[in-house]
Amino acid sequence: MLLEIHNLAVEVEGKQVLKNVNLSIAEGETHVLLGPNGAGKSTLFMTILGFPKYHVTNGSIIFKGKDITNLSTAERVKLGMGVSFQNPPAIRGISVENLLKYESGQNEEDELNPRMKSLADKLKFNDDFLKRDVNLGFSGGEVKRSEVLQLLAQRPDFTMFDEPDSGVDIENVELIAEELNVILDKQKKISERKRAGLLITHLGYILNFVKADKAHILMNGEIACSGNPDEILNDVRENGFKGCVNCAQCTQ
Repeated sequence: MLLEIHNLAVEVEGKQVLKNVNLSIAEGETHVLLGPNGAGKSTLFMTILGFPKYHVTNGSIIFKGKDITNLSTAERVKLGMGVSFQNPPAIRGISVENLLKYESGQNEEDELNPRMKSLADKLKFNDDFLKRDVNLGFSGGEVKRSEVLQLLAQRPDFTMFDEPDSGVDIENVELIAEELNVILDKQKKISERKRAGLLITHLGYILNFVKADKAHILMNGEIACSGNPDEILNDVRENGFKGCVNCAQCTQ
């Protein structure tokens, strides 16, 4: 397993948000996390990343066989974690181009390497855009594409995507999904895939373009059920999250 979460309980500002969460994601797998607003999806996301506001009161997080429960966010990223935020902050004074150079191991004074330049072109970012400060004045679609471009530079072994299909039009969703499939090794044979991911989504629209291996529903701070992504998503659309969970429990 690339990522293993065991009996995880988390408090945020003294309030328990997650309890007894168990989740395992193997190399080459893509999992999707669904759930209503306030279920704890973002809390799980931030806890895996190691944000200090999210206090682990029980359980452990294992990444690449190493207990990372008490490691800093920077240490987790160095081990091979990547993230695409739903609403990332603007960073004044740092251009998209210089951030890409840093993430791909280049010096600031060097020309952007041909691989990154080609990827930027593919994601419809011209030279003028690359000179802009990160996320400053970006549209929703530009923010999402910029996040994906940064991940392509970083090449993480495990990536979390927070609502990659929210706030963008169909053209941008298809463009973003194409590169998500690259990040997640979807262009390779199943036996050759190494990179894995966790997609957090509310509507599940991104699953029309990125195939997930397993879906989980998070409700009231716990993973209520897991299974085939298509079946779970169809049940959610027909019966809502609570109805889907009840149906899954009845058939166990």
